[in-house]
Amino acid sequence: MGSSAYERIRCRVGGARLGRRLGQLLAGLALYGLSMALMIRSGLGNMPWDVLHEGLVLTTGLSFAPVVVGVSAAVMLAWVPLRQRPGVGTLANAVLVGVFADIALASIPDGDGWPVRVTLAVSGVLLNAVATAAYIGVQLGPGPRDGLMTGLVRTTGGSLWLIRTSIEVAVVAVGWALGGTLGVVTVVYALSIGPLVQPLLPRLTVTARHPSG
Repeated sequence: MGSSAYERIRCRVGGARLGRRLGQLLAGLALYGLSMALMIRSGLGNMPWDVLHEGLVLTTGLSFAPVVVGVSAAVMLAWVPLRQRPGVGTLANAVLVGVFADIALASIPDGDGWPVRVTLAVSGVLLNAVATAAYIGVQLGPGPRDGLMTGLVRTTGGSLWLIRTSIEVAVVAVGWALGGTLGVVTVVYALSIGPLVQPLLPRLTVTARHPSG
């Protein structure tokens, strides 16, 4: 096969792979926003950062979209001294997750009765694991909050577990003080999301590398 034909094949493969990565990124962020809405509507507790987001929603009167975007922008400012570099996935995460959460919240009513509330909560946690693996797996940049955590780990040499826990305890405390919902789902999510994402991530990881032959 001539070199020009080989290069055309490589370009087509690379373009198709980029298309899949962007499509999976968008799907992952949409599912992430939906999972947030499911947990919020359960009334049994939110993800740690969503305790803060909900507290700010109640305090400011804004919807989730501008609050999530605002918090993401503030978190990304903390990337500057950490020398973290955002990717396409980082910016998409910062802008779109809140938008998708707002859309889902407008469509999903509050849970009525324990069976419905538990179903919403469990569905939200499981769906969030799929969404997290999907958007991390495309390797187009970490989310703003994940990047803050990994940047602090790299620059301080501290334990990932300790730094993540410290950040999430701080945001939960502030969010709860502002009226955000802290409940059993907050604890369940914190304990289960890692084990749930781990087996999904290899299945949803898409590499950017071209075939070598």
